[in-house]
Amino acid sequence: MFTKGDIYEYMNIKFYDLLNDLADHPYENQRILAERCGLSLGTVNAGLRALTDAGYLDGGADLTDKARALLAERAPKNAVILAAGTGMRMVPINTMTPKGLLEVHGETLIERLIGQLHKAGVQDITVVVGFMKESYEFLIDRYGVKLVVNTEYACKSNLHSLALVADRLSNTYIMPCDVWCESDPFSAHEVYGWYMVTDEPGASSVVRVNRKMDLMLVPPSTGGNAMMGICYLPEAEAAVVRQRLERMKADPRYDDALLFWEMALYEKDRLMVPARLWPASGAVEINTYEQLRELDSGSSHLRSDAIDAAAAALGVGTGDITDISILKKGMTNRSFIFSCGGKRYIMRVPGEGTERMIDRAQEASVYKLIEGRGLCDDPVYLDAANGYKLTRYVENARCCDPANEKDLERCMEKLRQFHRLALQADHSFDIFGSIDFYESLWGGAPSAYRDYDQTKESVFALRPYIDAHAGKRALTHIDAVPDNFLFAPDGSVQLIDWEYAGMQDPHVDVAMFCIYAMYDKDRVDRLIDIYFEGGCPTETRAKIYCYIAACGLLWSNWCEYKRTLGVEFGAYSMRQYRYAKEYCRYAREAMKDV
Repeated sequence: MFTKGDIYEYMNIKFYDLLNDLADHPYENQRILAERCGLSLGTVNAGLRALTDAGYLDGGADLTDKARALLAERAPKNAVILAAGTGMRMVPINTMTPKGLLEVHGETLIERLIGQLHKAGVQDITVVVGFMKESYEFLIDRYGVKLVVNTEYACKSNLHSLALVADRLSNTYIMPCDVWCESDPFSAHEVYGWYMVTDEPGASSVVRVNRKMDLMLVPPSTGGNAMMGICYLPEAEAAVVRQRLERMKADPRYDDALLFWEMALYEKDRLMVPARLWPASGAVEINTYEQLRELDSGSSHLRSDAIDAAAAALGVGTGDITDISILKKGMTNRSFIFSCGGKRYIMRVPGEGTERMIDRAQEASVYKLIEGRGLCDDPVYLDAANGYKLTRYVENARCCDPANEKDLERCMEKLRQFHRLALQADHSFDIFGSIDFYESLWGGAPSAYRDYDQTKESVFALRPYIDAHAGKRALTHIDAVPDNFLFAPDGSVQLIDWEYAGMQDPHVDVAMFCIYAMYDKDRVDRLIDIYFEGGCPTETRAKIYCYIAACGLLWSNWCEYKRTLGVEFGAYSMRQYRYAKEYCRYAREAMKDV
């Protein structure tokens, strides 16, 4: 009856659901069975006949040895919980607590999942951790789980987390750490594989359930059934996923952190397992502060200094802070956007290790110095102690496109306008001192680059030329990169994010723009020509090459420090080191013509 080819036909799935139910409850009558399984009497009647004909039930609707053998063969053996990610959309909560340890009704999400697995008889549980991995260590002693560390959690997708434990996939539950189910989603009996989605269509999703219970792939804009992340894979399906994970982890296309392991389930236009429908009101994957607040307004993790500070600055209650969402993951900070009183705002929260790299009192003095000069909007609130900054959100604005010539002309005009002001601050930004400082933050560990000492020596050898040709020092942005030039709908250009600003040679800003945009030499020279309006002296061009080399090493060292904190920047980090090496050579060649 149940052949491999039609094992996931709709009616067979419902018949298997009957079998699962009869494994847990003695048969009384068809009506009670129909109520428990949510099926019509007609389907129950047909299912009992089919199960009896196939030898899974005897004449009294009791399980046969054949049925028990099937249940034993496909019974859950273990579980994998994916808990490595940073949960960026949970900002500002995730600055202190990983998502799996958020409390809902007095119970952490991951402990609730572990408890539900234990009730189903699943004791073999592996948790893949990464961000704030030490926070999960207590689970080993309390619940006997195994922890596996994903060291690449910050720069790769959770597909790589699952690939680390692919050899453990066989009759396995797979789930994220941040899903909350009101009732137990796991069972001691699983006859077929499935993937959990909500029973209410209309959510933004890439799958939709058809009448056969297939999970069809659809464009997100069309709406579908919300994917809850919980999946069961019997050995047959797990074997396929194991092979796919092995292949996909070696393919750079699957490194993108916005992709998910579920791609290993894709088969042309559908998932390889059918849907398991779950009441939308009884399951929540908690991705945002507001989802947590909606589920449990009394959660201790809703207490946030950043939210409190924003509310106090605007003179409102924390409940008036709504529509909270992540704005971007900056290289230094995290930012979230929210609505209040019909307006939108951005709150900046300092990132990992920032307190050792940024002097917030100096930053506050810079904002005071540039106030009212048309360079950017003044902050609504800035805390010089902890670095929280509140600004108005510029609707429909965009950042500079470093490949767009017109954008570059407008950005360089803004930069020249700023540099002509020749503002004087009380503090400096020392490039070479900062190179040494960031290196000191490595805690004595060597550089990841084998020729680091040689490269550093070459860069520092450029210092005498820089000192001899440096222009008049003035307030310099230091971080004048494409992302920090904001084009507003009214035609204005703002230069934002002044936290590194200090006294320096203003031409450093041109070098910084180039290396963040990852320009090749032709484009570097083009940007220099745009800034100097076609009249850059040879000795100045050579000096900017020196700054590119020095700043490349500066940010490479910065990236190496951030790596010790578990934050990776992928190609950006290596490219900065390449700038240090390549532009030492370009600078020396250019100096010959001076």
